[in-house]
Amino acid sequence: MYTLVGMRTRLEEVFESRQAQVLAQVITDAYSELVKTSDFNELKEIVGELAEAQKRTELRVEELAQAQKELAEAQKRTEESLQSLIHEHQETRRQLGGLARTVGYGLENQAYKSLPRLLERDFGIVVTEGLKRRWVRDNEGEEIEVNIIGEGERDGKKITIVGECKSHLSKNKVDAFVRRKLERLEGVFDEIFPLIVTHMTSSADVEDYVEKQGIALYYSYDWE
Repeated sequence: MYTLVGMRTRLEEVFESRQAQVLAQVITDAYSELVKTSDFNELKEIVGELAEAQKRTELRVEELAQAQKELAEAQKRTEESLQSLIHEHQETRRQLGGLARTVGYGLENQAYKSLPRLLERDFGIVVTEGLKRRWVRDNEGEEIEVNIIGEGERDGKKITIVGECKSHLSKNKVDAFVRRKLERLEGVFDEIFPLIVTHMTSSADVEDYVEKQGIALYYSYDWE
C-alpha cells in the first residue's frame, strides 16, 4: 500500500512533473474527503473523554491506595490497643488472684486459731495437733494441697480434720471439695472429720446442702 508521499513519487516516475502534481493533488483531496471534519471532531471529543476517564480512574486508584494505607494504620493501632488490653486484663487477673489468695490465707490463718475451741464446743473434738495447711498424698499416691488439716480425738478415738476455706461458698464448690479432697483421701486416714470455713454462701440453701454432705460449716464471724 502506498502512502501519499510514496504515491506522488510513483506518479512522478510515470507522468511528467506537472501531470504528476495535478494527479497527486486530486488524490490528496479525495483522501481528505474520506475523513470529515465532524468525524475528526467527534473522535477528538471521544479521546478527550477517555483522557478524563483515565484521569478520574487514576485519582480513584490514589484514593483507594490512601484509604488502604489508613486502614492498615488503623488496624495496627487496633492490634496495639488489643495487646494493651490483653496485658491489662492479665495484670488485673494477676492482682485479683493475689487479692483472693490474701483473703483466703487470712481466712485460713484465723481458722487455725479459732477452730480448736469451736470443734471442742460443738463436736467434742480435742485438737491434738495444730491445724495447718500442708501437702498430703492421696489414695493414688499423688500429692494434694489441703487448706486445713490436723489431728484430733473424740471419745478416745483418733480423728483427722480435713477442711476447706472458701470466701464465697456455693454448691459447686462444696462438690469440688468432696471430689478433689475427701474422695481422694478416703482410706488414707482412719476417720476424717470434714469441715468448710467461709465468709458467706451464694444462696440460702447452701447450708442445708453442706449439712446433707455430712460436712461441718463455720462462718468467719463465728471466730468472735
